[in-house]
Amino acid sequence: MAVVLTTARAFATCEEAKKVLTDAGHEIKLVTPEKPLKAEELIPLIKDVDAAIAGLDFITADVINSAPKLKIIARNGVGYDRVDLDAAKKNNVYVTITPGTNSVSVCELAFSFITGLARKIHLMDKNVRAGSWKRENGMELYGKTIAIFGTGAIGKNLAIRCLAFGMKVIAYDLYPNAELKEKYGVKYYDEMDPMFEQADFISLHLPATDKTHHMINRQSISKMKKSVYIINTARGELIDDDALFEALTNGSIGGAGLDAFTTEPFTDSRFFSLNNVIMTPHTGAFTSDAVVKTLVMAAEEVVRVLAGDKPQHSVI
Repeated sequence: MAVVLTTARAFATCEEAKKVLTDAGHEIKLVTPEKPLKAEELIPLIKDVDAAIAGLDFITADVINSAPKLKIIARNGVGYDRVDLDAAKKNNVYVTITPGTNSVSVCELAFSFITGLARKIHLMDKNVRAGSWKRENGMELYGKTIAIFGTGAIGKNLAIRCLAFGMKVIAYDLYPNAELKEKYGVKYYDEMDPMFEQADFISLHLPATDKTHHMINRQSISKMKKSVYIINTARGELIDDDALFEALTNGSIGGAGLDAFTTEPFTDSRFFSLNNVIMTPHTGAFTSDAVVKTLVMAAEEVVRVLAGDKPQHSVI
């Protein structure tokens, strides 16, 4: 019997994923943190386990080196920028992801930001609760241009939904999606600047890398329409918070919808009183549908590796 550490916060209530592990004869070491765990918090938890199903925890080389029995880190999602892949490889530890399981949920949250900001729903809700019948002048989505940065499963799903609302979709991706180009007529750009200049909405779906770090900054914002809305359901590192705050307060952009932050929980109180930003606690993948699909896939990867088989979705 192997011991499987679970730190993904939704695991505690996912009976389907628990059953995958217990049916295979494994013991579950259940941890339900309020926020992603830091390295020093993980080390005492992971040192004696055979596998880990992890959320957005910081799995550094020190964490991996402290766990001599560890065979697999199964990420509850598709991002793995917080896992030290070099250390995992040196220690013969698989790192797996769960592609496609939460793409609809995340893209629907991004689309909710688009519609919510366009019609200023958050402001009118606040007005009604305060006893006011004041309306806010919104905008139609029909005919507007959305620039989607990253057309993997999430970005592709978002593009299709935006097209259904009569929006013009332009895109950036190192590997353009053939179906979006040929079937839906999405125009891809090799450079970001022309997209910044055209967009009424910008939606970010790229990983956090050296190239994408702070891609939304003072320089890129200076190229945008003053009415543009910026949506981020990917990684907080894509946006320079200082530049964004300045733009939100000086009228350089229309607003923002944020579900991902460099530091989580997000505690930058400068943003809390702004009426042109909607913020959620990194909840894009947190629907009952996506939780089950994601955690079951992660659990199945753990079972495969502990049985001596190769995983299906390893990144190293």
